[in-house]
Amino acid sequence: MNDEPTSPELEKLRFLYRVQLGQVAQTERWIEAELGKLRERASRLPRREGPEYVLSYLRAGGQPKADSVHLADCRMVSHHTKPLTRDQALQAVTSGGIRACEICRPDTDLGVLE
Repeated sequence: MNDEPTSPELEKLRFLYRVQLGQVAQTERWIEAELGKLRERASRLPRREGPEYVLSYLRAGGQPKADSVHLADCRMVSHHTKPLTRDQALQAVTSGGIRACEICRPDTDLGVLE
């Protein structure tokens, strides 16, 4: 015998709770299905050729001056660039005194916390 008090309102709330749990479970299944689709779609995309990072130069007094590190597909990169490996980009941002682009955020991609 159950000694817990009950009322019609409490039973309605328990029913609502069970329904909402079912809805949350369904939403989680939908999320997993969508993630699966996105992962599968991403696996079919061709790998980007070329460098992942570039060093952007500005012209100062007719001389090139290293300005910033960008992801290779950043739209903010200047016309004057040099391809960088991951290690070179990491070194430039951390100890090379070169800023990371504030738009494409290569520092985040490199795992550098600022």
